[in-house]
Amino acid sequence: MNLNSEYREGLDELASHYKSVLSLLGEDTEREGLQKTPMRVAKAMQVLTRGYTQDPHKVLTDALFKEDYNQMVIVKDIDVFSLCEHHMLPFYGKAHVAYIPNGYITGLSKIARVVDIFSHRLQVQERLTQQIRECIEQTLHPLGVMVVIEAKHMCMQMRGVEKLGSITMTSDFSGAFEQAKTRQEFMNLINSDSRKF
Repeated sequence: MNLNSEYREGLDELASHYKSVLSLLGEDTEREGLQKTPMRVAKAMQVLTRGYTQDPHKVLTDALFKEDYNQMVIVKDIDVFSLCEHHMLPFYGKAHVAYIPNGYITGLSKIARVVDIFSHRLQVQERLTQQIRECIEQTLHPLGVMVVIEAKHMCMQMRGVEKLGSITMTSDFSGAFEQAKTRQEFMNLINSDSRKF
């Protein structure tokens, strides 16, 4: 990925603010190890929030195919890296997404791209889960969508309660997944051991 394409307007101003933050924290911003840090952090933050400039609906429609298939399509174990909007600390884990097509399918990689776009914004896990489901539902008009995210939050591990082993799970579903039997089938499939691949 060409990182230069990720940088947006305001990079220099953002770096200037980070220099002020470092100074307010008691650091000497002129010492060798910190001289380039404000710009590095500014660039990193623009990459980590690149989702604000991307359209997840367009990603799905760019690879839309008419197909007479109406069984569950699952993309599981999608890596998720995001920033909690409350402390701007990372949370990370896996997303599992399923939909039941209704005349149209999308490229499998596009599901992962939708997860990537919404996770590269300041987030809470609950909203992230819902946004992924809503985007797929509104764009593909499937018979049903279900999203499950499992994540560890650094705001719980590095500060606050400091609970290192805790995992947060969220889910959102619609349509055919409102039936307990369909939800259970999805959960069984994402919990199956796929290491044989």
